Amino acid sequence: MIPVEEALERVLALSSPLGSEQVALAQAAGRVMTAPAVAARAQPPFPASAMDGYAMAASEARPGARLYVVGMARAGERFGAAVGPGAAVRIFTGAPMPEGTDHVVIQEDVDRAGDTITLREVGPANVRPAGADFAAGSRLEAPRRLRPVDLALLAAMNVGEVTVARRPEVALIATGDELVMPGTAPGPDQIVASNIFGLKAMAEAEGATVRLLPIARDRAKSLDTVLDLAEGADVIVTIGGASVGEHDLVAGALGARGFAPAFWKIAMRPGKPLMAGQLGGALMLGLPGNPVSAIVCGHLFLLPALRALQGLTEVAPQPVPARLGRAVVENGPRAHYMRATLRPGRPLPVATPFDSQDSAILSLLAEAGALVIRPPRAPALPEGAEVEVLPL
Repeated sequence: MIPVEEALERVLALSSPLGSEQVALAQAAGRVMTAPAVAARAQPPFPASAMDGYAMAASEARPGARLYVVGMARAGERFGAAVGPGAAVRIFTGAPMPEGTDHVVIQEDVDRAGDTITLREVGPANVRPAGADFAAGSRLEAPRRLRPVDLALLAAMNVGEVTVARRPEVALIATGDELVMPGTAPGPDQIVASNIFGLKAMAEAEGATVRLLPIARDRAKSLDTVLDLAEGADVIVTIGGASVGEHDLVAGALGARGFAPAFWKIAMRPGKPLMAGQLGGALMLGLPGNPVSAIVCGHLFLLPALRALQGLTEVAPQPVPARLGRAVVENGPRAHYMRATLRPGRPLPVATPFDSQDSAILSLLAEAGALVIRPPRAPALPEGAEVEVLPL
């Protein structure tokens, strides 16, 4: 068995970034931008009014001043003449400041009679300078996963297309004679395949496309047939068939295809019988069949690999500090990722591990807000002790 940290290093060593492609900005949400974007123009591209009011020279902006309104400026339609002494222009938010003006008095501080205004109060200039947001040539750096605010910024930069990582393609294979798909009628000794649906959703949320392949039965021919369907995937994930007693079947089928193993078995719980390696040009992960084990391993190994394949650099799960909501006993020789509720607290959130940590109980994982990380041989800790957790 190898430590979790070493296992992740080996997985990431097999997860080199994929190629890039150009996509329209409207199709770029959630994609990983791999090349910097450069602003084609400043924002705003001209001095603009920050308020609805009246534009004038700053020297005219004093309480009691009376000015003649010579025109109007709207967003997208500037006032086309210079503004001389004693004059003002009715202006709206976002409109270009007319030539000869550098101050906007808000409309609430003005009395208007016909085309004449009297200033009651004078506040700040209410003008956004050209380039106040960003200058032409400013860059949005990469790599980064594009959030909604990033897309808005790119649009303001007048960037219509972005360079993004190709989406990793993941092939998911559930294995076992005992499995049937949801919505079918299980036999008396069968169970419903569940892990692949959680892993599919996790991988898609991380930017991958997923092929959900037929269940591979516990026969070499069946597994070989399903592996044929995984051809061309960037990541092949088997669920089940990694534990002692099942390992020989999956390992044998993979070995016949030139599988180069990186490891089998990790010093962790849940998830000890994880295996990984390279199958052709694909990263291959063999996850345990127990529902909790498979999904915890998905968080710790599959998702970091998908981030690395898309060119991200900070890919490992990032623990955060929390305080225990209940005491925990001394840990054994394997790192333990304990399902726990997570609630706000001061100065730290409170993580309360469930009484049961059985890796077959999926309902508790659905209730969990975090995994409490217990290092190997960690001592018993009282309620309130500080620990590290992985938020889910």
